[in-house]
Amino acid sequence: MSAVPGVGCAVPASVGGSTMVSAPVSDADRRVVAIATDAVELLRPESDLARLLDSFGRADVLLATEGAAIGSEEDTDDGSDEGTRDGEAADELRTGVAALGHRDLTVHRLALGASLEPTVEDDLVAALSELVGFDPEAGVYCLAPATPADGVLVRAARRIARVYGLPLLRYRCLELSLVGRVEADDADSVSLPSPRHAARG
Repeated sequence: MSAVPGVGCAVPASVGGSTMVSAPVSDADRRVVAIATDAVELLRPESDLARLLDSFGRADVLLATEGAAIGSEEDTDDGSDEGTRDGEAADELRTGVAALGHRDLTVHRLALGASLEPTVEDDLVAALSELVGFDPEAGVYCLAPATPADGVLVRAARRIARVYGLPLLRYRCLELSLVGRVEADDADSVSLPSPRHAARG
């Protein structure tokens, strides 16, 4: 796992590992540990994840499927096309994260496969646990995608929230945003409720 310094923040929820999403309320004393599939979720226009991060004073975001570690020896150009691509991807991520303007955001990247099989859940839990810390202070939150509700990222976040007794928040991910946009364009369709109004759990 590797880190990129520089941007982000988030919001409150309910205690004891239950789930709830709310509007951003800036609070420098709160810290969030978020999980996303890749950098697209964080850096895309109108990202709900980035919006929610803005309500936290400190934020760590774990990108599950991103490749080479930022700031590691893997980042150096070894003359190969793959090394060059990894370096360019790391630079693009640094630039995108810096553009978010968060005072204390760190992005951590894992090199898991794009398919995110159920077998990677323990790896995700271990990485999230490292970010949360052994004995987290008050005001630490966990943030996971709203869909799929039973996806491996959500299962890992639920385990962490349960073990540490953290509030678990959910953000409107790209998939849900696209579905909502299509439904809004369809006069006969019924809009999905916002994940902010979803039931706990």
